[in-house]
Amino acid sequence: MKTLMISIPFFLGASLSQAKTPAIEQLKEWLALPKIERNLITDNKFSIMPISKSEAEEAEVIIWQDHVSLIKSQRLNEMKNKRIKIGDKTLKFDFLIYGEKPKSGRSLYISMHGGGGAPPHVNDGQWKNQMRLYKPKEGIYLCPRAPTDTWNLWHQSHIDPLFDRLIENMIIFEDVDPDKVYLMGYSAGGDGVYQLAPRMCDRFAAAAMMAGHPNETSPQGLRNLPFALQVGENDKSYRRNQIAASWGEKLAELKESDPQGYPHFVKIHENKGHWMNLEDNIAVPWMAKYKRNRFPDRIVWKQDDVTHKRSYWISLPDEQIKTRDLIIVSKKDQSVDIQDRGQANQIDIMLNDEMIDFDKPVTVSHKGKVVFERKPRRSITEIYRTLKERGDPGLVFSSRLRVRLN
Repeated sequence: MKTLMISIPFFLGASLSQAKTPAIEQLKEWLALPKIERNLITDNKFSIMPISKSEAEEAEVIIWQDHVSLIKSQRLNEMKNKRIKIGDKTLKFDFLIYGEKPKSGRSLYISMHGGGGAPPHVNDGQWKNQMRLYKPKEGIYLCPRAPTDTWNLWHQSHIDPLFDRLIENMIIFEDVDPDKVYLMGYSAGGDGVYQLAPRMCDRFAAAAMMAGHPNETSPQGLRNLPFALQVGENDKSYRRNQIAASWGEKLAELKESDPQGYPHFVKIHENKGHWMNLEDNIAVPWMAKYKRNRFPDRIVWKQDDVTHKRSYWISLPDEQIKTRDLIIVSKKDQSVDIQDRGQANQIDIMLNDEMIDFDKPVTVSHKGKVVFERKPRRSITEIYRTLKERGDPGLVFSSRLRVRLN
């Protein structure tokens, strides 16, 4: 995954006036410069000055406004053309809008088509067909066209950054509520839901898999993502029916051992094969009941063969990211417990005022031992970094605890 690189501050000469002006005023001065004239934000002392809760809130607003302005100027054509290109891969998409827009913004349903392993015209037909399948009561129903025509349409490594960018664009250009983004797919699109939902779980409010196959992936990472799973009773190809039933059992077991997590809905449709005659559309109102759980009390982060740098409020340095790794972290009040660090020797805990009281110390434990304890500080650097990394106004943090584990 492509990540934002921010250098360590050296403060070699200040391009802005730094004569006792508050951090927010200096931030405004820096943002007022043309982008080409801005030095790295970390080259300015204001970026690491301690700031108050109200200053953090103001900084978040003005940094987001600047980001919106930048994205609108850079990506207008890709939204007009409904094509997003990253590297040599292009994601085409189309969408329909239903219902009245809520004050918080529209819902977004990303619906992935089936097909794969077929000529382009076949997959184009599947894409167009997907546009007709579901109709939410409210929201944007968006169908992307897979960038390739291979069997694994939706779970190759290029999909994640393309979907990140698509969601960011829809938030900015179409006023989508970042806490009401839903993922769904049929057949090969269902394959994609099985894989993308766990590895991009903090992007979505809920996910719905129809008539797909999980391949090698695991449901462990679905702890905080409501997940609907539907197949036909007679959908025997690739053992879709049996594997879906097995996943249902696994989700039930996970729920039993962790009652506050793993919300799910499983239905095996009687006397139905691969096509469920749209009876599976019950997943749409089921998903709509949920909003994203942005700051869960427990994170079960299961890396796939396509890895990520962040999950909810924890992050890893690039060198600590390992394929198939499992990291489990929980939080209660001012205490964080690293229950399973996987192969990581450092885990970053990201915090904001919705999660903790900054006037009190935060304690981090691992295997019953306190490995970190101090009062956190807010900084503009962290607000800027976490917003720019994802372009997600719902997952912005003002403080980072770098916890090293021996």
